[in-house]
Amino acid sequence: MKNLAERLNLIEPSPTLAITAYANQLKSEGKDVVGFGAGEPDFDTPDHIKNAAIDAIKKGHTKYTAVQGIPALRQAVTEKLKRENNLDYTPAQVCVGVGGKQVLYNIFMALLNPGDEVVIPGPYWVSYKDMVMLATGKAVIIETSIDKQFKMNAEQLKAAITPKTKAVIINSPSNPTGAAYSKTELESFAAVLQKYPDIWIITDDIYEKLLYDGLEFFNIAMLDKELVSRTIIVNGLSKAYSMTGWRLGYVASRSQELVDAVTMLQGQSTSNAVSFAQYGGVEALRGDQGCVDTMKKSFKERRDYAYSRLSAMAGLKVFKPQGAFYIFPDFSKAIQFDGFQRAIKNNPEEKSYSKIFSSLLLKEKLVAVVSGSAFGYDNGFRISYATSMEQIVTGLDRMEEFMIDLQKG
Repeated sequence: MKNLAERLNLIEPSPTLAITAYANQLKSEGKDVVGFGAGEPDFDTPDHIKNAAIDAIKKGHTKYTAVQGIPALRQAVTEKLKRENNLDYTPAQVCVGVGGKQVLYNIFMALLNPGDEVVIPGPYWVSYKDMVMLATGKAVIIETSIDKQFKMNAEQLKAAITPKTKAVIINSPSNPTGAAYSKTELESFAAVLQKYPDIWIITDDIYEKLLYDGLEFFNIAMLDKELVSRTIIVNGLSKAYSMTGWRLGYVASRSQELVDAVTMLQGQSTSNAVSFAQYGGVEALRGDQGCVDTMKKSFKERRDYAYSRLSAMAGLKVFKPQGAFYIFPDFSKAIQFDGFQRAIKNNPEEKSYSKIFSSLLLKEKLVAVVSGSAFGYDNGFRISYATSMEQIVTGLDRMEEFMIDLQKG
């Protein structure tokens, strides 16, 4: 980019936001697009949360707050961590940011020096790698496969660690695959990390409340008290409470030095999260949790339907997600279909199979998915089932037609 900072050459625009914007553009042109791109619940924010924010506005809570967040919200976070995770923190050990994304960005900026490595299991959330690079670090990707439920194992984790490793990221349940680590699997990671006392553990728990089939949530801090001091908990309100636009995330850490550094960085960028939104956040954490269960029930129904439909499509291999609201089919078998081979020949400049797949699907069937290359897994694509069942049915009907067309050539 001429005359702009060289660091911009390291990254690309968010693929998930880009595909959603393009789908919305096509919709505005009158096209009947089914959008599976956005990781955003289609439910409205529950009324009791909205009313708390409205009440805060009426009471005049519209000014700057402390950069770290209002005391009531930080206290509510500590109550949540104690109540649901049996973890003890003080409000001073919590910083509220403008969404989990900003919190993660600030963490990387606070932790990483040039060349520091961050171990990231793939497929990974699109922004991890770019954030690490912007913070002058190096992302070390652990490749997984659908046959292994898209999960790394302790041996892979150990093999990825070098003298330059500064941190490890664990996102469970995962975006984009919906994979979730069991208690036993996390304990095996803890056993490895105990031997490396200088490595930070970043646990991204944003989909914590969206686990299915009776699975119980754990993170490493809950399982190994020796690792609590260097475990950094990242969470937020966007997914579980359908508050994506409210932009409320938080970090909790026993390292006051880290929390203070994150707060200082935030003070030089956005300052505080939106004042009245924070009051809505207090109500979300302290109020009736029935809304979470209601949304979770719908997500499970959609997951079950999407998994059933996709599993029956020729050319696709599908892992049944254990949490979140994504499903990540592998289309490796379809690459040899005559229709796919013709698409490859018609796009000689494009080396990414998943970009060819997603572009063709959008062009021919008006179905928007996110290409697997965005997540470091080029033979797959991500579908978000956080949309209405009607849209899911329509979109999968079209996708079934698409896969048949590819096979026929």
